[in-house]
Amino acid sequence: MSGKNPLFDLTGRIALVTGSSQGLGLAIARGLAQAGAAVVLNGRDEKKLAATADALRAEGVKVYPAAFDVTDGAAGAAAVARAEAEFGVIDILVNNAGIQRRAPLAEMTEEQWRSVIDTNLTSAFLVSRAVAPRMIARGRGKIINICSVMSEVSRPTIANYAAAKGGLKMLTRAMAVEWAKHGLQTNGIAPGYFVTELNQPLVENVDFNKWICGRTPAGRWGQPHELAGAAVFLASTASDFVNGQVLYVDGGLLASL
Repeated sequence: MSGKNPLFDLTGRIALVTGSSQGLGLAIARGLAQAGAAVVLNGRDEKKLAATADALRAEGVKVYPAAFDVTDGAAGAAAVARAEAEFGVIDILVNNAGIQRRAPLAEMTEEQWRSVIDTNLTSAFLVSRAVAPRMIARGRGKIINICSVMSEVSRPTIANYAAAKGGLKMLTRAMAVEWAKHGLQTNGIAPGYFVTELNQPLVENVDFNKWICGRTPAGRWGQPHELAGAAVFLASTASDFVNGQVLYVDGGLLASL
């Protein structure tokens, strides 16, 4: 008897995960690959992406690097076409790429605003626009947008990030409304506070760490690997009638006042 549940088996599927050279994107890519998918990794730094690909291959999974800027529509479309020609059709798209540019709202520069909106929101539209037509033609596909608890709430100095993630939640629903009839499922995953390279300064900030652990019912930060199961679920046949939803993986943060 096989130890792999066929509902969650991604063998033979090809996934593209944007922003997957580190952090949550890497954890998601690893989880999908461990479930059997061949994963196209994305980032802008070719050397860093190649090193990540080598490290994952050493774990015995199939990955392929594809360096391109997700905020450049033409470059993204060309990269998607190239990846499908080289590796096969993309069955699963995870729009994960994101950045943070903190500043008080009244002092936020136009560049700080636009760079976060472009990377965290517009890129999901651009890459999905490149991938979705092929999925529609085949009558199947999974799109997973990495939202955030900031799709629902906000904190000082992250208005650009909250606006982008709130928009991404609604873009997820809009994709589901338009593409469900073609056999596509579009859903979101909204992480709470996770320990990543980008968040390490916050983890090391004694006061902030105390606040997060006190605010989160689980009493701790999330670990990147704890996001992989949600991604595998939404990428698999187990979620074939789940559409337009956002799954919050936050240790109970949003459930608590």
